[in-house]
Amino acid sequence: MKQLLIIRHAKSSWDLSTLSDFERPLNDRGHKDAPAMAERLWKKKIEIDAFVSSTAKRAFTTAEYFAKAYDVKTKSIIKVDELYHAAPSVFYHVITKLDDALKTVAIFSHNPGITSFVNELTDTRIDNMPTCGIFAVKVKAKSWKEFPFATKEFWFFDYPKLHV
Repeated sequence: MKQLLIIRHAKSSWDLSTLSDFERPLNDRGHKDAPAMAERLWKKKIEIDAFVSSTAKRAFTTAEYFAKAYDVKTKSIIKVDELYHAAPSVFYHVITKLDDALKTVAIFSHNPGITSFVNELTDTRIDNMPTCGIFAVKVKAKSWKEFPFATKEFWFFDYPKLHV
């Protein structure tokens, strides 16, 4: 059994119009929500074996907050350029390449692809993956290569405003 946590980056800033979309940082709410959501996840006692992130600034910074909550060094976060604005097919490709020794993996990425991807996984549907939202599934597979065709079971969905 494998476990996958799909996490959208925290709220980003639009303050500096000179920055490219790729370079946009988190805004104040993002800097508040990311560590809070990381702490909520950690309190669920879910062990995470790997953090995999888009290299865009807002996604990677979000991944850093989660890694910090798990006492994992930033250099251990796996950077995947293709996760920036990835289509569902890219998520499948990235996941099938994961090391089979990893049981639980957290992936950090962006909309609109992340919403499309999570809606393909189980019968549970969401209208929009909110910023810093976590959609979690359990995967009946021994190898990540089996992921595209493996049975996936909805585990939980959490996001910052769920507990306001």
